[in-house]
Amino acid sequence: MSIRLGPNRYGKAETRLVRVVKDGPVHHVKDLNVSTSLSGDMEAVHLTGDNAAVLPTDTQKNTAYALAKKHGVGQIEEFALLLARHFVDTQPTVHHARVEIDEYAWTRRGPHSFVRDGGEVRTCVVHCDRDGRSTVVSGLKDLVLMNTTGSEFHGYIVDEYTTLPPTTDRVLATAVAARWRHAGDTPAYGKSYEQVRQCLLDAFADTHSLSLQQTLYAMGERALNTCPEICEIRLAMPNRHHFAVDLSPFGLDNDNEVFHAADRPYGLIEGSVLRDDAPGAGFAWEQETSS
Repeated sequence: MSIRLGPNRYGKAETRLVRVVKDGPVHHVKDLNVSTSLSGDMEAVHLTGDNAAVLPTDTQKNTAYALAKKHGVGQIEEFALLLARHFVDTQPTVHHARVEIDEYAWTRRGPHSFVRDGGEVRTCVVHCDRDGRSTVVSGLKDLVLMNTTGSEFHGYIVDEYTTLPPTTDRVLATAVAARWRHAGDTPAYGKSYEQVRQCLLDAFADTHSLSLQQTLYAMGERALNTCPEICEIRLAMPNRHHFAVDLSPFGLDNDNEVFHAADRPYGLIEGSVLRDDAPGAGFAWEQETSS
């Protein structure tokens, strides 16, 4: 029996980076969480402890800070591409770079005063290879949505362990995590993000839901129909269950007005929606959520 080293990578996780641009008395803020990971000619470090091929993770952190100062931070996809290309272009032993960025939004309260938004987090994952291939996956997470009616669930499999009663009127609540893959030329990432986000919001609100799966597909379909620059979208949507409280012991009716919001356990619905003519996923789409 032979033993060999399998796929591997290493990097610096969750480098907190805040970039302030000073336009006279008016300041602008970009607040990022940057994770980098590299792979390539790394066999010796694993088998013998020879670090000659290793760019330290501390150096990866410092590179993020330095490039933020030298080049600024615009759209997070562009900054992630800049970082990834830097690593594969400057380090002969690095054959592949993965950069993941979360962006936290701040709302202006004055020329240099801000309040942290409590909404969703914008995300991206970028992959670059030494042969020049790159893939950009944009996204968001923690987009919390709720319909207080217009949702049903019935007609499902019933066996000896089923206790869930069917319903034609329930609360549908979720926290959307979505990632979408760009096709063709580099789009205007900021505009594309706003369009996809609006499609997700509109489809969630407009769909009379017979299942969360149906709602997920409607949201992905709306995004693809509206945004030709994306070719596939993947969504993960936990079902944040709301159970009507039994108020009969107190002599009170409850016509779906008072609920207990349960945080766990929860149903987790995941799926992808893609164009029939979508180009191949390539290396990045398969790896974009791997550890």
